[in-house]
Amino acid sequence: MSVNGEAVRPEAEADEPGWTVDPDDEWGVAVITTVGRQLRLRREAAGMRAAEFGAAVGYGEDLVYKIEGGKRIPRPEYLEKADEVLGAGGLLAAMREDVAKVRYPKKVRDLAHLEARAVELQLYDPLNVHGLLQTPEYARALLLMRRPAYTSDEVDRFIAARVARKAVFEREPAPEVSFVLEEWTLRRPLGGKAVLRQQLEHLREVSQLRNVELQVMPMDREEHAGLAGGIEVLKFDDGSAVGRSPAVGNGRPLSEPKQLRILELRYGIIRAQALTPRESGIFIERLLGET
Repeated sequence: MSVNGEAVRPEAEADEPGWTVDPDDEWGVAVITTVGRQLRLRREAAGMRAAEFGAAVGYGEDLVYKIEGGKRIPRPEYLEKADEVLGAGGLLAAMREDVAKVRYPKKVRDLAHLEARAVELQLYDPLNVHGLLQTPEYARALLLMRRPAYTSDEVDRFIAARVARKAVFEREPAPEVSFVLEEWTLRRPLGGKAVLRQQLEHLREVSQLRNVELQVMPMDREEHAGLAGGIEVLKFDDGSAVGRSPAVGNGRPLSEPKQLRILELRYGIIRAQALTPRESGIFIERLLGET
């Protein structure tokens, strides 16, 4: 529909999944509340009613009130258009980065912050293709299989967060990243064979990056040091590190040298038991030929 010649988005879009604020995320609630207040104050200072402003930016009046009341996360294009309509000189549009982070679940956002600082990452997931390696399609298929089921809003938020975490591969200087993947996770066609093939092609592409070593643990190995669970070790430029594993500290972040030594010992043995990066590349090519 349109008002005064301007396209106005349907009110149903105000209830679209993925744009609500997690009430338990204090930082996220504070950001959206602040952004909403700034939008309302600038709109009122410009002498515009909510309906008039909504028509100008191309959204319904109800959505304007929800955003200004801190109930909805504004889209990037909403902030850009509001900045233009209200003559904010780029101040409203500049809020896009913080607003975008609010869409990511808090625990994922905290992990992404650590990954963004790390100079070396050692990663092993015995159950799935690691989140940093998942395509959006594979991630969606995986998330939809969770029981009890995630809501549509939660699925969209988790996918957005996983896509954003992949910025770790684009950093300069690039961190050194090591992955160990289980063969069975590369064979099970979660989401269908087309989704699996796309995932394998993505793994082949990532494995060719100079700062990435990707190894596959074959199913026929008679010895395996990773049966106790996944491992994550992140090392930082100042010499500190943080690790995590369900087998040590019940999955809580660990920074004590003794606990980190245990994780690194296990990860080193897992890598030694897996195929080499070159052998793993050949293995993935073979799987592609079978898919």
